[in-house]
Amino acid sequence: MITSGSGYRDVADTIRQAIHEGVYPRGSLLPNEDQLAEELHVNRATVNKALRILKGEGLVYVHMGVGTYVHKLPPLLRDAAVRHSRAHRERGGVRGSLASELAQFGYELNSANTVGPGHPPPDVADVLGVDADTDSVIIRARRMKAEDVPIQIAISYIPRSIADGTPIAELDPGVGGISSRLAELGYTQVELEENISIRPPTPDEARFLRMIPDQWVYEIFHIGWTASDQAVKVTTYVMPTYQWNLRYRYPVDPS
Repeated sequence: MITSGSGYRDVADTIRQAIHEGVYPRGSLLPNEDQLAEELHVNRATVNKALRILKGEGLVYVHMGVGTYVHKLPPLLRDAAVRHSRAHRERGGVRGSLASELAQFGYELNSANTVGPGHPPPDVADVLGVDADTDSVIIRARRMKAEDVPIQIAISYIPRSIADGTPIAELDPGVGGISSRLAELGYTQVELEENISIRPPTPDEARFLRMIPDQWVYEIFHIGWTASDQAVKVTTYVMPTYQWNLRYRYPVDPS
């Protein structure tokens, strides 16, 4: 219960709960700070501090000149246990795992893509066993949105010795995306490795993802390995931490 002596963290808890309960629906404009202060029986400065917490969490954002909105999208689930199966990434004729995941929630993926030869970063070149100083890979760079909300930046690198002359080097790789095309070419990925770090976004990432200085991103360095222990694809994902929940399931050696 909010009282005149409540602190800004209590006010943040109350507004957060109201959002989760649908009092302030996703995508809606919150009452202004004066109105919230009156409704919650606190002063405006307390409301302002509470909203700063919720902005940092990605639960609300400011539209300059209009007001504070509830973020349109709830946190999305990236389930590594199922997302890389062929059935999942081709379900409904979509172009990969993310499109399939979003379709489950009733969202449509919009992606601005560029595809072409390029120099891989040194760490990518080392994993793929290619030359970092030449156009040794096909680079597929994607900036992705759902409901016009930016949710992810993904850049994939595939050796040109595999990708040249195939749909992998084209703008639309077809149903199931590049992992399905790799499988058809005899490079089925049987083991996946993901190294995850958390960091502040770069200025370019922050602009696209509409992030503020208090917010951080996951950076996922994803490698696909074949049965012969050949790395055939590296993808780096940059994702706002507030927008994504990550889930992994894997076998454990009982011995």
